[in-house]
Parts: sequence; structure tokens; C-alpha cells
Amino acid sequence: MLLTREQVRGIDRRASDDFGMPGVVLMENAGRGAAEVLLSLGVPGPVSICCGKGNNGGDGFVMARHLANRGAAVDLRLFARPEDLTGDAAMHFRSVDRAGLPLTVHGTVKETELRDELSRSAWIVDALFGTGLTGPVRSPFDQVIAAINASGVRVFAVDLPSGLDCDTGQPLGATVRASHTATFVAPKQGFAAANAREWTGLVHTVDIGVPAVLLAATVADTRATS
Repeated sequence: MLLTREQVRGIDRRASDDFGMPGVVLMENAGRGAAEVLLSLGVPGPVSICCGKGNNGGDGFVMARHLANRGAAVDLRLFARPEDLTGDAAMHFRSVDRAGLPLTVHGTVKETELRDELSRSAWIVDALFGTGLTGPVRSPFDQVIAAINASGVRVFAVDLPSGLDCDTGQPLGATVRASHTATFVAPKQGFAAANAREWTGLVHTVDIGVPAVLLAATVADTRATS
């Protein structure tokens, strides 16, 4: 099963409205599952987790907490003002902030300096943008992505590499090149594109607890309208 952007949104909405699974629980399951995948790959040194202000960043906050709980050295980087976070992402940010995890809030980005800082990591986690991105990333995120790609460090993308279109598998502009991608519920439609693998690396599917009956209904609805 491959999910489009609209199907992802529909699953999230119905999981909450019809099955009583609030977004904060789905985010917890996603972040914990992604952390477990990363740990299974081996974490021999510090993990730099680069977060945006949306739900993808929220997944990154959850990952940071679970990685730290398992003894990993976590370097959490937020490319937004904390006061601009909302909803589930804001809730999970408060958790890692109160836990005292190492945190850098980037008001401005100096690409070369950021690249050098990230190069000291064993892994970089890309939690900047998720499936909702529909156009090229704006400054300073193009510089953040350039620094990540130039760091020489293995990159672990959360749900899909930032800058990659969920539905087409094509880069929308500056795009993260990941070694591994932990994608949630099911692979995204764009992952089937011929050149998507050069951006996603090896894809791991993470179960976040969405009921199987909901996934079956999504498949049935797609077939009925195709």
C-alpha cells in the first residue's frame, strides 16, 4: 500500500475522530518507533536532531526523548521560535525542554558553521518537513538542508526527506539526501518513483497504531474512486 498526501491527512483525521486516537498519541507512537529503528541501525555517537515547527518536528522531539532514555547523546536543534510551536508539537517540545535535553534554538543560520557542527555527529535526524510540504523550502531551510547534505554524516529522515514531494517522489528544490527513512503507517506514493531511492535511502515502515480496519477502508475508498 502506498499513501498519498491526502490519504495521510485522512488517516490522521479519522484515527482521531472515529477511533479516539488523538494526534499527540500518534506522534508519540511515531517518534518512539522511529527512535527504535535508528537504535537498531547502531548509534555509536551523538545524534543531531534537526526540527522544524510542524508535526515532523514534533516527531523529532519524541525521538530525542526516547533516544536519550536509551543512553544516546542527543543534540536537539530547533529551527523555529519555541513560542511559534502549536498543538501536539508544542506539547512534546515542552516535555523535552523540561527534561533538560541539550537544545539549540537557531534564530539565524550560518551554513558553513552549521555544517561543521553537524559533522561531529554520528547521525543527523531530519525532522524539518513532512508530507504537507508542497513547494520549495524557503530560507533559511535551504541553507539548513545544504549543511546537512554537506556534513558527510549519515542522515535519518523522519517520514520522508525534507524537500521531497510526497506524491511524486521528486525534489521540490533543496532536498535532504537520507541514508535511511522511517516512514509512518505505509510508504508514500512518491517512494515508487524511479529516482526516489537516491533521496530516501533504505525505507523502514513504522507502525504507529492506526487500526487495520482504517487502513483497509482507505484502500477501499481509493479503489472505489479510481
